[in-house]
Amino acid sequence: MDTVEQETISATLTVHAPAEKVFAVLADPGTHAAIDGTGWVRRPVDPAPLTGQGQVFRMAMHNPGHPDGDYETANKVHVLAPPLAIGWMTGQERGEGEGDYAFGGWCWRYDLAPAGEDTTEVTLTYDWSAVPQEVRDGLPFPFPPFGPDHLPNSLRHLAELLKG
Repeated sequence: MDTVEQETISATLTVHAPAEKVFAVLADPGTHAAIDGTGWVRRPVDPAPLTGQGQVFRMAMHNPGHPDGDYETANKVHVLAPPLAIGWMTGQERGEGEGDYAFGGWCWRYDLAPAGEDTTEVTLTYDWSAVPQEVRDGLPFPFPPFGPDHLPNSLRHLAELLKG
């Protein structure tokens, strides 16, 4: 994993599944709690599969370090290139009207590289380089908001899920 002095960190793991199967699991918000390496993701609020750029899906979360404990994230798909890449920006609903979201500048991305008939190299990247300084100053945590094992743990969870 890269050092946290950078504004992007990543981890890579080779999994025993074809890229199409890996992509299908990642495009299903119902699998995200099982993949999560922090234990913060609880369940999808919007369980529809991720099928297009610009699609927003919300997730129920819990983090004892978060000011609200239980909260929701809104995630906007910004990369969707089946079966090679999928990614989303994380934010929250900000207004009273449905569909009014604010995205803070941090993104999750999975890049899939077929490495044989039933093997895929998966790279998970967390990028917070677009977070404005005023947003960083207002958050109760530094970046990244999780420990160094989070990305490798997530990839191991993904590999385990693909075995089943």
